[in-house]
Amino acid sequence: MQTIYTEGPLSASAQVNDDQEMIEELLRELVGMNPNAIIELSNDDWMKDPSVHLPPAVLLGLHPLQYKQELTTPLRIAAAYGFTHCLQYLLEHGAQPNLIVGGKSALHEACENSSSECTEFLLKGGADPDLRTEEGLSAMHLCKTPKSLHSCAKVLLEHGAAADLPSEEDEETALHVASRSALLHHAKLYLQSGADVNHTSVHGETPLGVACASSQDPEELLQICCLLLSYGADVNLADKQHRTPLHKAAHNIQHSLVTLLLEHKAEVNSFDHNGRLPLSCVLHSAAVRAEQEPHRVVQILLNHGSITLWPQALPKVLSMCAAEPKTVEVLFNSYTHIPVTCKWEKTIQAETLQIHQQFYQSLFALGCRPRCLQHLCRAAIRQHFGKDCHRLIPQLLIPKGLQLYLLLEPVGIFH
Repeated sequence: MQTIYTEGPLSASAQVNDDQEMIEELLRELVGMNPNAIIELSNDDWMKDPSVHLPPAVLLGLHPLQYKQELTTPLRIAAAYGFTHCLQYLLEHGAQPNLIVGGKSALHEACENSSSECTEFLLKGGADPDLRTEEGLSAMHLCKTPKSLHSCAKVLLEHGAAADLPSEEDEETALHVASRSALLHHAKLYLQSGADVNHTSVHGETPLGVACASSQDPEELLQICCLLLSYGADVNLADKQHRTPLHKAAHNIQHSLVTLLLEHKAEVNSFDHNGRLPLSCVLHSAAVRAEQEPHRVVQILLNHGSITLWPQALPKVLSMCAAEPKTVEVLFNSYTHIPVTCKWEKTIQAETLQIHQQFYQSLFALGCRPRCLQHLCRAAIRQHFGKDCHRLIPQLLIPKGLQLYLLLEPVGIFH
């Protein structure tokens, strides 16, 4: 196979300026009668001339000062930049659409860049819709943007691509990719095309699980999870670390998602490999996700029947969540009695104590007196209703404020 090395115009001027005519001219000049020639794009000019002026990004260490090369083909270049005329010319002159050079084929480039016409041309020219990259990803796995829905994903399926083809390394499907990226319409397309909603990766991850662990927009993730559940996603299917979707949603402090999962019978008291409940996951994230109101998720879980933590673990909880007094209040009010000791104050930083002085004074005062009768009544009612607190308490014919009290709404002080 002929290899052509280029140092100048193709990798620098032409690609930077996206000059289609120049690239087409250079490709034809470089490949001659061999449309499948391998082109090596290099960035080693600085090695040839040490006195060359390096870009600021290189001097700052953002790019390693080492020789780099990228092997590609004329067809890959044309597909990457969406140059359909050039791509059509190459296909007409014998370019092989399934040739993998530099880890990818031209079809992978087209789908990665959401190029509709290039994708269509390549598939009609004989490109294998299920061909994998050297990393084991199909073209469907590379459809990661909203634009790629019509330009690539639908076109691939129309040309026989498998909706459920797993990646070679992780065995994730395109539905996993769509779920993680909160691509609702991609996910719907794959499910309508027969994708397995409960397909598990080598790590035991399901599409629902990766969606719940994602950091995408909460509203978009909620829509994705609603879709997956409507297609029969198993809400309690855990990964290899025994983490359920509820563990992951709780860790990410996703209020609406946690509620949705519980409404679909998620097990609120399941333990992961490290012995953590979903409630524990919230507490471990509370300090770093304070703006997401972790106390709301704690409320939701407790009102759906989450068991409380071992009382001897409360000092550790206090050390983790002290800067979030609402979270501390909601959790501690789920106990009939709080075993406060003089050592608790030492677990909290002095600055935090100063900021929330009134709150923690009310907490430490419980070490020398019992809880009030109102709290004890709340504890008795909650124990009686159990996992149905969230459903039954709002039906009680009592003032709204009292309903909120029974549902552990924080008030900023202990009584």
